[in-house]
Amino acid sequence: MKATYQKYILNFKRPSGTSRGVMNEKETWFIILEENGKKGIGECGILRGLSADDRPDYEEKLQWTCENIHIGKDLLWETLLEFPSIQFGVEMAFQSLASENPFLLFPSEFTEGKKNTDINGLVWMGDEVFMKEQIEEKLAQGFHCIKLKIGAIDFQKELDLLHFIRQNFDENTIEIRVDANGAFSEDLALNKLNQLAGYKLHSIEQPIAKNYTDTMAELCKTTPIPIALDEELIGVFTYEEKEQLLQKIKPQYIILKPSFLGGFRGTKEWIDLANKHNIGWWITSALESNIGLNAITQWTYLQQNPMPQGLGTGGLYTNNFDSPLEVKNGQIAYNTSLDWVCKLI
Repeated sequence: MKATYQKYILNFKRPSGTSRGVMNEKETWFIILEENGKKGIGECGILRGLSADDRPDYEEKLQWTCENIHIGKDLLWETLLEFPSIQFGVEMAFQSLASENPFLLFPSEFTEGKKNTDINGLVWMGDEVFMKEQIEEKLAQGFHCIKLKIGAIDFQKELDLLHFIRQNFDENTIEIRVDANGAFSEDLALNKLNQLAGYKLHSIEQPIAKNYTDTMAELCKTTPIPIALDEELIGVFTYEEKEQLLQKIKPQYIILKPSFLGGFRGTKEWIDLANKHNIGWWITSALESNIGLNAITQWTYLQQNPMPQGLGTGGLYTNNFDSPLEVKNGQIAYNTSLDWVCKLI
């Protein structure tokens, strides 16, 4: 078996804002396997400034992985514990190689085009006009669940945007999730949660920065809105550490990004623990290309979670790979009449 890796820069169609800043491009890496005339591809979806494996030796570890591909998927996964995006790339590449079609990793009614998966519509941060424009667009596209990035513009303007939605749609018509990306200060977080509660929100992701576990635990105990942990899960590698974190904070939900959490195997550990401790969960992409998004979406369908998932990021880039994935009427679908266009394999 031969393994190589390749860097690829994804360009955003328009600058995308979070409370951590504005992104114009996204770096990603691919592992390509070749054996007996067949090829497999996996995406290592690192997000600089956020991924646990954003380290100076990242490319060196990719090279080591390709040189040691012969030790196999399971042993590599265990060896790469501190490089979750590479764990995922390896897992995906082996699954791709073993499949009849390198892009059909988990055949199901989803990949047959018979069933779709509900997703949330993502509204990026920006000025009030831009955010309102996106909200109206998502509602017109048939989304029943929208997710707003908050924490970057004036808080009152963000409340006004929520008021705009709720003036027209009640919580039974449109589910609203908000994502603060850790933007609230510890001392003001509960006050802001109380103000947000008036808008009948489904949940808020990561109201304060990660690693303030005592404060987060207290917020989860007293919050008027269900809290979902996101960044808090990054860098928590072992099963024991994962369980300790959930037992301490006791969140209402956790949000699972396979590229950040060690791929399917790492994500499944979080799912099992969440189910054990009666914590809700859903799966989201982490701005991967359509190659990574395809793998995540196919695997997510098999988990049979009825909540809207966070998988609508495929249309963000000018130079993404053409794929059968389509977003329509608030769902992600697999259009079997469309083909892949990917020159990497």
